[in-house]
Amino acid sequence: MAAAAAAGTTAAAAYASLKLHITPEKFYVEACDDGADDVLAIDRVSTEVTLTVKKDVPPSAVTRPIYGILGTIRLVAGTYLIVITKKKKVGEIFSHAIWKATDFDILSYKKTMLHLTDIQLQDNKVFLSMLNHVLSVDGFYFSTTYDLTHTLQRLANTSPEFQEMSLLERADPRFVWNGHLLREFAAQPEIHRFATPVMHGFITMHSCSINGKCFDWLLVSRRSCFRAGVRYYVRGIDSEGHAANFVETEQIVHYKGSKASFVQTRGSIPFFWSQRPNLKYKPKPQISKSVNHMDGFQRHFDSQIISYGKQMIVNLVNQKGSEKPLEQTFAKMVNSMANGMVRYVAFDFHKECSRMRWDRLQILMDQLAEQQDEFSYFLVDSDGKIVTQQEGIFRSNCMDCLDRTNVIQSLLARRSLQAQLQRLGVLHVGQRIEEQADFEKIYKNAWADNANACAKQYAGTGALKTDYTRTGKRTQWGLIMDGWNSLIRYYKNNFSDGFRQDAIDLFLGNYSVDEVEPASPLHVKKDWKFLAKMECP
Repeated sequence: MAAAAAAGTTAAAAYASLKLHITPEKFYVEACDDGADDVLAIDRVSTEVTLTVKKDVPPSAVTRPIYGILGTIRLVAGTYLIVITKKKKVGEIFSHAIWKATDFDILSYKKTMLHLTDIQLQDNKVFLSMLNHVLSVDGFYFSTTYDLTHTLQRLANTSPEFQEMSLLERADPRFVWNGHLLREFAAQPEIHRFATPVMHGFITMHSCSINGKCFDWLLVSRRSCFRAGVRYYVRGIDSEGHAANFVETEQIVHYKGSKASFVQTRGSIPFFWSQRPNLKYKPKPQISKSVNHMDGFQRHFDSQIISYGKQMIVNLVNQKGSEKPLEQTFAKMVNSMANGMVRYVAFDFHKECSRMRWDRLQILMDQLAEQQDEFSYFLVDSDGKIVTQQEGIFRSNCMDCLDRTNVIQSLLARRSLQAQLQRLGVLHVGQRIEEQADFEKIYKNAWADNANACAKQYAGTGALKTDYTRTGKRTQWGLIMDGWNSLIRYYKNNFSDGFRQDAIDLFLGNYSVDEVEPASPLHVKKDWKFLAKMECP
């Protein structure tokens, strides 16, 4: 299927070079790509968005370069335009530039705040600080010519019509973090080239060499914007079956035109449970007694099977203490669902690897080996012909789906990479990745960086156990750093995560300011347990 070769590209690439012209009446966004004459005119009074041409931009306008439009949002003071003002090149995927957005600007349509009362002014400041908080969390990535939201396998199995769509139309909505902000742009196809879908997560890419053979190795983690949030405020699933802290991680190899990919997912235990912060170091998880868990559970796995095929659940929680009921319920529900596409394995990570016995992870790897061989991986040759497809996926979880989960994912990914590099002729028969010192260092550090990025976005600190991921050993210094990160997590989870959760809900459109009644939720009196909910960090 030759579609695989060009599937990442699109006939309607977004504009890469933009200038923002500001006048008292309008924002003009000028496309500066070669041959482009389009200008987006945004009326600051009526909020109407229209397409015009360069000669219509008044010479009196104040001009500055920007690198993308994140979208628009309504706050107490009116509508705001959010733009990308700084970017950093991460690298290239198949000759397409991939960027990290590193700075943003939030521009008010209104020229003055005199129409606001003091209370409204204060509320507006709080909402702005929420948006700034979300934008300050590292990990927003975009490309104006490549579809970052889909795996290589999804892109290879698309229609010619799909490839003609704009990046905004064809993007996977699970991974477009500015989908809500671009909702008005989405309704006007003629302006789609001014809209850049932005994903949140982690991307790293490296040019590597083994046996004198050069190949590109990439790691892409896409964080879902459905049921998004922070550690203790968002657990389990919602009624649609969306799991908290759901992340799709894809490892890609590009060698002499051939491309290989291995995809895994992580996500909260998919039934209705919570673990609200209560000043205890580790709040006790509560499984809801008042809802039908099977409906949401079934929805979750139905959508996972459609997206990825067979499911191998790898549950890494403790099988004693407060985590035990979660493991038992998960196992029981998989059993009750009786779906041949979904299998389940439980591995008590902390018990098995206690007293630094991390070699025991091999027990789990051996247990999963046959299943991994059956699932295979995606491979397309240099002619664009699909050689193999990945038939199923490992869905790993622990309590947070961070530290334990990342360790296991890095081991499964290495085993897949071993097979891919041998098949592509990079590794000789009998050679092992672990013996390639230079590459092994790159590999381990990249997976540890992935762990840190996912942890900062969900728990507010770097990951635990990254000493093992980076070095293959558990160290005393690693234990000390884990203790320090755990203390920071404790403080943030109890005293600033409420604000972080509200900020994410505002950014993603789960809470809309236009719906605010005269009494803003920022002024509703709550008992002490919820004071953190609207507390500024």
